[in-house]
Amino acid sequence: MPWPRTPAPSAVPTTAPAAVAHASDRGARIAAVAIALVWHVAIGLPAVLAARAEFAAPAVVLGGWALVAVAGTVAGIRLLRGTPLPPWPLTGLLLAVDAAVFAAVGERQLFAAANWVWGTLAWFFVLALWGRQVTGLVALLATHALIAQAAVLWHGPDAADLARYVMYVYGTSSLPVAVFVGSAAIVDLARRRAAAAAAGSAMAAEREAAERGLRERRDRLALVGAAAGRLLAELAAGQADPDDPEVQRRCVLAAARLRRLIAESDDVPDPLLHELRAAADLAERNGLPIDLVTIGSPPPLPVEIRRRLADPLTGLLADAREWARLTVVSGPDEVVISLVTPDQEGPDSTGPPLGEHDDGPVQHLYERDGDIRWAQTRWRR
Repeated sequence: MPWPRTPAPSAVPTTAPAAVAHASDRGARIAAVAIALVWHVAIGLPAVLAARAEFAAPAVVLGGWALVAVAGTVAGIRLLRGTPLPPWPLTGLLLAVDAAVFAAVGERQLFAAANWVWGTLAWFFVLALWGRQVTGLVALLATHALIAQAAVLWHGPDAADLARYVMYVYGTSSLPVAVFVGSAAIVDLARRRAAAAAAGSAMAAEREAAERGLRERRDRLALVGAAAGRLLAELAAGQADPDDPEVQRRCVLAAARLRRLIAESDDVPDPLLHELRAAADLAERNGLPIDLVTIGSPPPLPVEIRRRLADPLTGLLADAREWARLTVVSGPDEVVISLVTPDQEGPDSTGPPLGEHDDGPVQHLYERDGDIRWAQTRWRR
């Protein structure tokens, strides 16, 4: 299983886990850049300046230090800005400087602090390969160790020099590898924990919404059931006449509300159209010829919005006589439902007040034109 790679610094986080991983990775990058540059300047430079007279080729050692300082500064700035330099040209330059400095420091300074490539170069390898597989860093450190071994063998080492060489290779490589691997592990862990937290929050929100919807549905069912129960009680007690048009209208309205409430829980592609068709079917069964015309597909709407769109027209359907025409026009940002019925009782009849009215996010419009009653509900995003 490959080691988890850190996200590309230039990537823009689009989710909460990605944002957390990006923040963790940025903190690790800042630490790596600070270590590399501070070590190179605060530790390497004083040692180089103090021992410059003892180098075999002082100009090469000082020039290599300056070249790496410039390249490392540019690489660090670009890494912090999210646009790292191409890694392999940069690592090729670092290895070339590595070989030149080992050849130029001389035998006396081979294991001294003035040979700055021992302690510094591995950190610049980390900057060059940030966000990539750890195997690339291990390969660069192995090449660095081979260059150092060649320099040690060139000067005819004894047993103490070989032991010192092993100690230097281990000591100067273990910490950069630990930082490189540890940062990748921390970023991956942060991403996983953030994803788990986001999933838990989403589940809690869905559960809360489902429980709230269930409570609202129970309350609404109790309200509608109580109204239907009172009507049935009146019929059973003989207080209501089944032949009375008003009693019939109340029965149709209660049945329509119950039918629409039941339709709310059906798992269908277009819940709003399904609920309207349920009301239209009930009107047809009661002998009302009705035309249902749909244009477009409604976007996903909450139950509360669907109720505010459909309920006023369901009540008017209970009063309709002779015929009715129900039209649904839908778009991605708007839903308009219109109901046209004959105006049997004339302009002085009771009913919703004429004109436009707001019901939260839904607008209602009621008009009369001669013998026609027109009602409309509209939702806009």
